Amino acid sequence: MIEVAIKPHRALIFALAAFVGHLPGASPAQSYPAKTVRMVVPFAPAGGTDVIARRLAADMTESLKRQVVVDNRAGANGIIGSEIVARAPADGYTLLFVSSPHAVNPSLYAKLPYDTLRDFAPIAMVASSPYILVIHPALPVRNVKEFIALAKSRPDQINYASGGSGSSAHLATELFNQMAGVKLREIPFKGAGPALIATLSGEVAVDFGNALTVKPHMQAGRLRALGIASPKRSESFPDLPTIAEAGVPGYRADAMLGFLAPANTPRIIIDFLNAEAHKAMRRPDTVEAMRGMAVDIELSTPEEFGRLIESEMQRWGKLVRALNLKAE
Repeated sequence: MIEVAIKPHRALIFALAAFVGHLPGASPAQSYPAKTVRMVVPFAPAGGTDVIARRLAADMTESLKRQVVVDNRAGANGIIGSEIVARAPADGYTLLFVSSPHAVNPSLYAKLPYDTLRDFAPIAMVASSPYILVIHPALPVRNVKEFIALAKSRPDQINYASGGSGSSAHLATELFNQMAGVKLREIPFKGAGPALIATLSGEVAVDFGNALTVKPHMQAGRLRALGIASPKRSESFPDLPTIAEAGVPGYRADAMLGFLAPANTPRIIIDFLNAEAHKAMRRPDTVEAMRGMAVDIELSTPEEFGRLIESEMQRWGKLVRALNLKAE
């Protein structure tokens, strides 16, 4: 009698478990992640975006007990890697780590192979990396106000380095031109690396460099920093004034860094990954590593990151249209 009573009870438990496992939203919560997670970085290895993505992936690998691997798919200002993720299954196993070009591309390119807002589900912003206005030490100025005064006295004569039309340095400098009422002359190079080398050599006088890449040259005295383009002072450079406070009110040019999933990824997975990202970026060793790289940790909800992407699209789009920039 006891054996007969137990069997139906066990059968009922197994049936209920199977039923719950197939309910919408229940299975991902129980099993995710069940295999390796791929984080696509749409830029080349060793760049600022890649370095931060790899740190996040390593921390999440340790926390999840599943491998989170970085897959670099560079090309077309991030478009190639972004398209891969937009077309991937919405199951949480293919993610996209983005920076500011993700929000600039819709205005810069006549047509994209995906919709920047509709084809992705925001997960979390994790950090921001501000640009820093640096000059070759031969330029006889010590702060932003002196630099603006010199530039106004020499319109279209002071050269600045950019990584090409529509690059972060190009847009940051043209925004500065617009808001400060000056005219710096663009000298385009094939990427941020050659642009930085040209500034270090004195071939050009000015660069809006990523904090991560210009920091060692500032410390060595090879570049002079005039101001940081973040909305508030950076913990990595507490004595360096913002450009906004130093003479150009409202100026801001910093790279947002975060990650997305394909649209329609279950919300339960989005929330899970958001919590994991927050946990990873709050680790004391990660906080210290980010500070060492001149990166500010900025954490968000999925909704906040989505709104930021949309607002950045509008902000940079306005500048791109004003400059009549187009990329092919």
